[in-house]
Formats: sequence, C-alpha cells, structure tokens
Amino acid sequence: MKNILVMHTGGTISMSENSQGVVTTNDTNPMSNIEIIQSIANITEKHPFQIPSPHMTLKHMNILRKSIINEIYEENYDGIVITHGTDTLEETAYFLDLTLNVSIPVILTGAMRSSNEIGADGLYNYISAVRTACHDDAKNKGILVVFNDEIHTAMNVTKTHTSNTSTFQSPNYGPLGIITKNNIYFHHLPLTHPPLVKVNEAIKVGLVKAHSDLDSDLIKCFADQEYDGLVIEALGQGNLPPSSLEGIQYLIDKNIPIVVVSRCFNGIASGNYQYEGGGYELQKMGLIFSNGLNGQKARLKLIVAISNGLNAGALDDYFKR
Repeated sequence: MKNILVMHTGGTISMSENSQGVVTTNDTNPMSNIEIIQSIANITEKHPFQIPSPHMTLKHMNILRKSIINEIYEENYDGIVITHGTDTLEETAYFLDLTLNVSIPVILTGAMRSSNEIGADGLYNYISAVRTACHDDAKNKGILVVFNDEIHTAMNVTKTHTSNTSTFQSPNYGPLGIITKNNIYFHHLPLTHPPLVKVNEAIKVGLVKAHSDLDSDLIKCFADQEYDGLVIEALGQGNLPPSSLEGIQYLIDKNIPIVVVSRCFNGIASGNYQYEGGGYELQKMGLIFSNGLNGQKARLKLIVAISNGLNAGALDDYFKR
C-alpha cells in the first residue's frame, strides 16, 4: 500500500452539529483514525492547526507549506491529503501551488456538511482524496482539489455555492478528472509552472471589488495604510469608473503594483476598451492584467511575486501564466 500523509487543519469536515442544529468544533476530529481509510493506504496523520477556514491567514498557509516540506524531507511519502474548511480552501490550495516544488500528489478536500448531519459528505470526500493521492496519474499535476467525485486544479477551482455539496467548480475549464467507484480518470493535463519559494508574511495586498461610482478615496487608503499591492476586481473585461482613476494614479505614483481581474464569474480580463477607465487605457497606465484568476487568488499571487522581488516587467509576465 502507498504511504499517505494526512494533515488535518479544521473546517466543517472536522465539526459536528449539536442538538440545537448549530455546527460546532469537536475536541476530537471525526476524520481521525478512520478504519476504512487505513484499508486504502498506510496513513500518517498530523494536526498542524485546527481552525475554521475563515480564520486562515497567510501565516497559517505558510506554516502548512513548511510542514509539508519538512515532512517530505524526513519521510518517504507517496502523497499528501489536507483536510480543510471550504471557505478559503481554494486560497490555501493556490498558495501551495505557487510555492511548493513537489512531484507527489498533494490533495485538498473538505465538507459542506458536518460529520453527523444527514447526507454528510466529509468522509466520502476524504476517501476520494486518499484514493487520488495514491494514484500514479496524480503525480506532477500541481496541487489538486478533490470534491464530490471531481478533481480540480488549484488555479481554476472556486467555491460557487454557500451550501451545495457540488460547490467546487472550475469556471471556463471544468474539472481535471473524475472519480468513480472503481477508478480515477484524468481528462487532460494542467498547466504547471516553476514555483517561487520565498514567502514574506509581512507583505500586504488589498482586494477591491469595482462598482459604479467607485471612489478614489477608497483606492488611496491602500497607499496611505502602506499596502504593498492592490488587486481590483474590475467591471466586465477589465474596466473601471472614471471616479476611481485619481486613486489609481495615486498608487502608481507610489510604485504600488495594481493587478486587474474581472468581477465576472466567467471569462478573462483583457485591455480591449479605449475610453476613460477602459482596460486599454488602464494597461497604458501600468496596471497588470491577470490571466483568468479570481480576486482572492490574484491577491495571493501578487504577495508571492512581491516576496520574490519581481519588478514591473516580470510581474506582467508572471500574471500572464
């Protein structure tokens, strides 16, 4: 059997519903020491921390990254499974994808229903994740997310529903593979890139969602509060209201990089419109357009880029990947 490291970090998959119907944390993780899991692989379990995923910070993500590096160095694992809360699961997955240099499968999974609710999905997702981590075809595919019989890349997956068990989807691209009762199938190969391994936890990058009448004063606050970068979820294909441009220029004058993504659920931001605040004009001002990321992932990518000292030209190339 394969040797699989399981790292429990908390989340709904580790919680239970009480008599009042409220989901609460447990003293003992219900996913620990599961007999059926032990029949699939030789399991080693670690608990780097136990938190609900809205409590996840860059520091926690980096602790997890360092723990994985140390564990791989000390032991000969064939794969790693991380159980995680769903609210920020895609962010942790993508952060690891940007910064980890590993060839073995690293799989994140979780649950939308706590362990004792009717229709609980945690154990099934956990089993599926371990099965995927044992599969040779899961190697060299970057960080993966396994949920509801589907395998997704960390780059493309996002949480799309507050409570549905099929919440994790990959808009524009679809899943990388599927899981059946008896097998695992990969449909295509993901895009992979060399990781950047430096992480400065002190880097601050903000995230703003554009809207009509977006105020320059809000944009300026990020410079005044000494943020190192800003991501803007722009309108449509990457356009901003004229009311925001004074604030944009304020950040540019202070050499604060600004990355543009779309607030739309599908599609990619691109500089097509040549009017005041249009994407074409924003690119001329020096804003960086990201190749299909959502805001929360672009924020993490900018943190990693700044941590590794990427300058303006290199930043633009990095966000085209």
